[in-house]
Amino acid sequence: MTVSLPTAKPEEVGLDPTALKRLSGVLSQRVASGHIPGAVALVARHGKIAYHESFGRLDPASDRPMAADAIFRIYSMTKPLVSVAVMMLWEEGRLLLNDPIGKYIPAFNDTEVGVISGSIYGRTPADAPITVQDLLRHTSGLTYEFRGDTPIHEAYVKARLGRLKQSNAEQAETLAGLPLLHQPGTVWEYSRSTDVLGRLVEVISGQTLGTFLAERILAPLGMADSGFFVPAEHHARIAEPFAKDPEGGTDVSLLDIRRPALFESGGGGMVSTAMDYARFMAMLLGNGRLGQTRMLGRKTVELMTSDHLGRITGSPDLLPPGHGFGLGFAVRTRPGMAPFPGSVGNYYWSGIAGTSFWIDPQERLFAVLMIQAPMQREYYRVLFRDLVYAAVTD
Repeated sequence: MTVSLPTAKPEEVGLDPTALKRLSGVLSQRVASGHIPGAVALVARHGKIAYHESFGRLDPASDRPMAADAIFRIYSMTKPLVSVAVMMLWEEGRLLLNDPIGKYIPAFNDTEVGVISGSIYGRTPADAPITVQDLLRHTSGLTYEFRGDTPIHEAYVKARLGRLKQSNAEQAETLAGLPLLHQPGTVWEYSRSTDVLGRLVEVISGQTLGTFLAERILAPLGMADSGFFVPAEHHARIAEPFAKDPEGGTDVSLLDIRRPALFESGGGGMVSTAMDYARFMAMLLGNGRLGQTRMLGRKTVELMTSDHLGRITGSPDLLPPGHGFGLGFAVRTRPGMAPFPGSVGNYYWSGIAGTSFWIDPQERLFAVLMIQAPMQREYYRVLFRDLVYAAVTD
């Protein structure tokens, strides 16, 4: 039986109702000005949902209002779910974090690193194998094709790594044959690492990634509207973006989620609702448990949400000052430095279409914002966080 998340008035959990009304006003104004088509926002504290509001339109092509149960493409917010799946297998003793990924996907046993010279690259053997930990913390040496314009990024583009007509196994084989951008374990590089982890889950479990997630995480947590596609009976609940970005005028094209997916991207293929994702966040804030459902051990969550980079540095556009990276999440390591509020120990991530979430164990707070506005995502990640923290009173 699915346990409902309890609710509370904002003032009962130390949140200022007036400040939350300001948040509503800002989001309403941004919708009215044509900056975003719509949004759903949810804030919970001390285990209780104190704010869950919807704004604007579900689909800019119609007049249907946004609903609180709208279904969004969450893209890279898939990564924490897959990271939890890997750590569930780790808790069962079926892998070690320092295992070479080649132990499970042999094509990675011969990984080479690219040596760039102008518009071409050579290859050199990797100094060390890619480990499971490297994949979880994005120090594998892999990259994303849209994260640069080097010859290696161009090779990723030519390999069509994001194509829908491929299996997770086929994509992993393709990735293994491409040169790494960095030596494993040396640089934080946001990448297709979690796609490889999705394949790892398949190899160890003997199930497709979607089946494993559905049976082991989504169903037990009551995340009924989450998965790799939206069934036909729920198509009317899908949130859509503007056809063209309202500021730059560029065309906006998002993942087709109306049919079952062959390629179940562990790095970015899932859909969810604000309430479904809130259940996942509540489990994490509950040290691996939601109600009577135990997903992970307390020390496992602690390990995942600790900094695993140390002196390893990475891209400042994705890892702000005062932040490191754990096993599936960015992690705040210092109280200042970053240009937005939070607590040491915060962990979070976001999706390229505009969705974002964070969890603050110190404040017993979590929040999620769902929008489908790729070009506006960075602005709303910070704006939403600023306004939610402005509502914290005690």
